[in-house]
Amino acid sequence: MIIKPANRLNSVEEYYFSTKLKEIRKMQQSGIEIINLGIGSPDMAPEEKLISKLMEESVKKSNHAYQSYTGIDELREAFSDFYRNHFGVNLSKSEFLPLMGSKEGIMHISMAFLNPGDGVLVPDPGYPTYEAVSNLLDATVTKYQLTEANNWYPDFKSLEKQDLSRVKLMWVNYPNMPTGSKATGKLFQQLVDFGIKHQILIVNDNPYSFILNPEQLSILSANNAKKVAIELNSLSKSHNMSGWRVGVLAGNEKYIQTVLRVKSNMDSGMFKPIQLAAVCALNTGKSWYNSINKVYAKRREVVFGMLNTLDLSYNPNQVGMFVWAKIPDSFTNAEHFSDLLLQQAGIFITPGSVFGTMGKNHVRVSLCADEEVLNKAGERIHQFVSSQNKNVLATAP
Repeated sequence: MIIKPANRLNSVEEYYFSTKLKEIRKMQQSGIEIINLGIGSPDMAPEEKLISKLMEESVKKSNHAYQSYTGIDELREAFSDFYRNHFGVNLSKSEFLPLMGSKEGIMHISMAFLNPGDGVLVPDPGYPTYEAVSNLLDATVTKYQLTEANNWYPDFKSLEKQDLSRVKLMWVNYPNMPTGSKATGKLFQQLVDFGIKHQILIVNDNPYSFILNPEQLSILSANNAKKVAIELNSLSKSHNMSGWRVGVLAGNEKYIQTVLRVKSNMDSGMFKPIQLAAVCALNTGKSWYNSINKVYAKRREVVFGMLNTLDLSYNPNQVGMFVWAKIPDSFTNAEHFSDLLLQQAGIFITPGSVFGTMGKNHVRVSLCADEEVLNKAGERIHQFVSSQNKNVLATAP
């Protein structure tokens, strides 16, 4: 006998990468070497001093107890300094809530503010978790389209024409994933003004600020932002700490306390040595960001070369740890293109349709592979295109 799962699971499917990685593993088990350029998990190590700090603190008996739900004071103070130094935003330590990764924060925020039937504005293309979590909570998802013609920004004129009376929350993500479009102060001010006008909580998911991006911006720098805006951030990408699970929610203390009412019922605090190592990460100098960006910049040039060989178009000024590119017009959708590369060249890149209908003619390539691997992928692509004499690309479905 199998107990029937909750009805809410009818609204979500297994995460795309979970199912795709199973397919890739089967190919690898059959002896096929696959170059995976689909996942955005940093392959470089954190700073050595962070690992040393983790080890040093882990041997202390007192550090293995339950921790505060709000995080240790040192960590919240470090986040306060971090936002002041890098984003020019002054927030007190009480306006930060450390999280076990910002993905956790998406669930906590949604649970804290959404009732069944409440409206949620979700970007298309955008991170699939925004929609999945909203569906799990029986909220009403409304997709708002991002287009290349509008620099992958929300079309406020179009949004104003919609019935927004039941919309309570809007997800935004700048620097944007998957498109690589970076924010401007004007955009953040428009979002805050939109939120105030329609009484909508604006949540900016902001983990990519430091990757190939010379200017760090926070939505909390906009005028009156704390009335309607909160921001998620993370050390996963900026400090190569994805497996450590250190994120943060920043904003008005009242919003922080609302989310804490959910979080405090979900976990018993983050391991203290990880929090202390995170303090070290937040206090790192600009030389760290410069060093990892030199690596990412070289990798991006290799990827640009691969895309040129495949006749894909892209914006060379995009930021973040991915490259977003448009597939040739001869293809009907990105999944066909991605599957062709996987099956015939042994290279996996993410079809943009994973992120919404507006991504159906795009693909996303991860920069989280070293130059040797990327150069090998480039060689395979040259061989693939040469062997097909571009006939496959020209007659693709």
